[in-house]
Amino acid sequence: MLYLIFYLHLKAFNIKFKETGLENMVRMRRLRASSSLRDLVRETVVTTDDLVYPVFIKEGKNIKEPVASMPGIYQYSNDRFDEELERVISSGIKAILVFGIPKHKNETGSEAYNDNGVTQNIIRKIKKKAPDIILIADVCLCEYTSHGHCGIVCGREVLNDETLELLAKTSVSLAKAGADIIAPSDMMDGHVAYIRKALDITGFKNTPIMAYSAKFASGYYSPFRDAAQSAPSFGDRKTYQMDPANGREAIRECENDIAEGADIIMVKPALAYLDVIKEVSNHTNYPIAAYNVSGEYSMVKAAALNGWIDEKKVVMENLVSIKRAGAGIIITYHALDAVKWLKEA
Repeated sequence: MLYLIFYLHLKAFNIKFKETGLENMVRMRRLRASSSLRDLVRETVVTTDDLVYPVFIKEGKNIKEPVASMPGIYQYSNDRFDEELERVISSGIKAILVFGIPKHKNETGSEAYNDNGVTQNIIRKIKKKAPDIILIADVCLCEYTSHGHCGIVCGREVLNDETLELLAKTSVSLAKAGADIIAPSDMMDGHVAYIRKALDITGFKNTPIMAYSAKFASGYYSPFRDAAQSAPSFGDRKTYQMDPANGREAIRECENDIAEGADIIMVKPALAYLDVIKEVSNHTNYPIAAYNVSGEYSMVKAAALNGWIDEKKVVMENLVSIKRAGAGIIITYHALDAVKWLKEA
């Protein structure tokens, strides 16, 4: 009798179950039931090896100046950089992107290719103290020119071909100082080929080029211009940096840089251009870097300082999204914090 009652109840349940269609339901939540299961099936993982930390070195002595628009970021003089270098070494971060800020600027940005310049000197110092850290040297003239543009200026025009020789001189000077990777960010046409040839004929054929291939004329750069003291004194950079509305053009830029000899290609900024990172990753098997830029950093910091967001959760979510889109190298001012959080996980 009890068996019959149980059978009837079960039959009624099966009828109701079938009526809802639940018997065919895919139960995606099964693999989310515990942190261990979630870890087991996680598709994208950010590691310390993925991260590059940008630093700002200012010519002078005893300088540690906070960048007002970038909480937690400082300009350091060569003699004060040891404390920051120690933090990088202890974190396990393996790569630094170096920006130099000279005392003296002129029309041609000659301090950029001065073998005894601020950037060259800090590269030599870091190489001596931490030889295993990969030093990526940004190559552009904007921090070094009196007008703040990325090339030679005639009137109000930024000259492309005339700038290439200076970019090549800068690249060779930085490679001589010990830079492991040359990273031209100027967006002049033909710059990668010109730099590649200059490096090759001066004995640096094994020095890779990380090209800022798809660098957009973005509003997210404003805090960086405070940090690097590189705001243009007239006009803007829209005649050489990319229109934010163009995606297909970014593919062409990347293809051109690869054809000219780039070893790594970059999309900058990152978060507003995740679609571009994905498209580039679908078009090439070359290593892809993405620059999580100053404005993206500062917005997160401002919201966190106001208590509006959980900084750790948002930063790590942003970094995962950049890697998921296809970037294997992430340049970010969050790097030191991110490594600390990764160790806590």
